[in-house]
Amino acid sequence: MPTRTGEAIWRGSFKRGSGTVAVATGLLKADYSASSRFENGAGTNPEELLGAAHAGCFSMALALGLGEAGFVPNSIHTTARVSIERVGGGFRITRIVLSTEAEIPGIDESTFLQHAEAAKKGCPVSQALAATPIELEARLLQSQIGASPQP
Repeated sequence: MPTRTGEAIWRGSFKRGSGTVAVATGLLKADYSASSRFENGAGTNPEELLGAAHAGCFSMALALGLGEAGFVPNSIHTTARVSIERVGGGFRITRIVLSTEAEIPGIDESTFLQHAEAAKKGCPVSQALAATPIELEARLLQSQIGASPQP
């Protein structure tokens, strides 16, 4: 299995400095700063990037589990809200909420929720972040394929 690489360059002090984060493929290079992390400044931040990685990993894990059970999702849309708070003398990621909506023909709500929970526990990013509480909000959407048009 491949090893993936991300990197960051930081210049200056914590409060006034800034940096860039990038991935080895060159598909992402973004600015970040204390302002983009702890306020509403321009740029990205580690929590946003972690959220994107977690949402992507969870969605893939859900698609894998569903496929192994004979279901083919039309779509899975997941967001991850990553909370960072001051704890003691520093900062800590205190909570992650995965929120997913999926359109999966032929599946019932209970089976969908079982697969979503298994994906939350089994995806590699969830496992890496196991020390952080991870919550799941999962919603099954009605399949539009073969649906009758509404009057």
